[in-house]
Amino acid sequence: MVYEDDKVLAFNDIAPQAPTHILVIPKEHISALASVTDHAILAEVFRIVNQLAREKGLVAKGFRTVINNGRAAGQAVDHLHVHLLGGRDFNWPPG
Repeated sequence: MVYEDDKVLAFNDIAPQAPTHILVIPKEHISALASVTDHAILAEVFRIVNQLAREKGLVAKGFRTVINNGRAAGQAVDHLHVHLLGGRDFNWPPG
């Protein structure tokens, strides 16, 4: 666990794809990005993403955020989560 408050939880990914790979999730169950009805939770999640990116020293070189929505997009867990990735160069297009 790298962060927790009453609305958001963040922890290291168990199969990291970069030197820094943190999952940031709302504590409220939301199955996917397309299911969000209260958009304030997205602001909270991304506030923590930015905070963690600063704390981990990712801002200067850059970092990537990823949200997969649906199986065809690579969503393997039915709970909204943001991947915060950094510490290496990334290619475009991804995947």
